[in-house]
Amino acid sequence: MDFGGVMRRNIVLIGMMGAGKTAIGGELARRLRRPFSDTDAEIERAAAMTIPEIFARDGEDFFRARESEVLSRVLATGDSIVSTGGGAWMRGENRDHIGGNGVSVWLDCDLDTLWHRVRSRPTRPLLQTADPRGTLARLLAERGPVYALADIRVPARRGDSIEETANRALDAIRAHDPRILEGK
Repeated sequence: MDFGGVMRRNIVLIGMMGAGKTAIGGELARRLRRPFSDTDAEIERAAAMTIPEIFARDGEDFFRARESEVLSRVLATGDSIVSTGGGAWMRGENRDHIGGNGVSVWLDCDLDTLWHRVRSRPTRPLLQTADPRGTLARLLAERGPVYALADIRVPARRGDSIEETANRALDAIRAHDPRILEGK
């Protein structure tokens, strides 16, 4: 898409925790020879703390504000592959910023696949509840309609390799607008 003559160059991966945004983003960056940024890793680096530590010390609202700041900074570099945290897309300001500076790609994953991927990871602050699978199901139900606002939807299935999902993402991006994959 062309917005006032400026090509939307960033490819921004959105979706639930466990959907594979970081793995697929890294693979896309490697194949396309573009910089890769994981906003969660950027936040941890800037804070010199893990995300669970940030949530525990400062709360989710503080984290979400930092997430928006980091996302804005990362998108300003242009021509990058960006992996966002699962909740980043839920903020309207983030959706607007991504829409103005890139193409959003939703890695759409079903509940069973997500649960299989995240159930043994204690690093997910939103799942530190009495019923983590139920919490994951609730988050997926709440977020799904908002994730569906993304420019592109790519199914991310349990049995697929990183390469298969990356191929599907590249095909979907190419179908959406092949210019996004072209060089500068």
